[in-house]
Amino acid sequence: MVKRTSKAPPRAPRRTDGLSRDVIIQAATELLDGGGESALTLRALTKRLSTGYGAIYHHVADKADVLAAATDDVVTRVLAGVVGDADPREVLRRLALGLFDAIDAHPWVGAELSRQPWRPAMLDFYESIGRLLDAVDVPESARFDAAGTLVNYVMGVAGQNAENARRRAAGDTDRAAFLDEAAEQWAQLDPSRYPFVHAAATRLREHDDRDQFIAGVDIFLAGIAALR
Repeated sequence: MVKRTSKAPPRAPRRTDGLSRDVIIQAATELLDGGGESALTLRALTKRLSTGYGAIYHHVADKADVLAAATDDVVTRVLAGVVGDADPREVLRRLALGLFDAIDAHPWVGAELSRQPWRPAMLDFYESIGRLLDAVDVPESARFDAAGTLVNYVMGVAGQNAENARRRAAGDTDRAAFLDEAAEQWAQLDPSRYPFVHAAATRLREHDDRDQFIAGVDIFLAGIAALR
């Protein structure tokens, strides 16, 4: 009688090209975009990169290090994508919109920046804002408050939009349906008590989040002009 032996399942092929920190960050970004922070694990990275834990630990310390590095990479690309020799007010506008769009595309970035506002890329972002405020003659005494106002506005609006999108996805409700329901509630309010909200019901239904965000940045720019 021939004795049968069970064969181990074939192992996934190991990558033959060089593994680098940049390659790990790119893979991590893809995992984060696809499933949020919970999708980023070292096990998921080893599978996506066809490598072992040891190879990954050679380049990064842990999951927190990967998440922070991926966040820095996104913000650094925002800074790199803005031309610095344009009008300072226009550069301020582009930086604000660039970070807004980055958080919209990568919702996990906003959460990580809120936890670690001292990340190198975020410090570079603040430094760029400060220099531009100086270039448009915002007094030094008002520069810190002005920079904080702009960055907090970007982070707050972008983070809120990302969270709203996440909740709608979890509840299987799209944005149009959500706004229709909210606008209907506003339209039913007593106009004598809520004249502005009642009148704004139609605008609420039709508004574009990105356009409204840009309008807010323009209001900020108009405001800092008065600080000169």
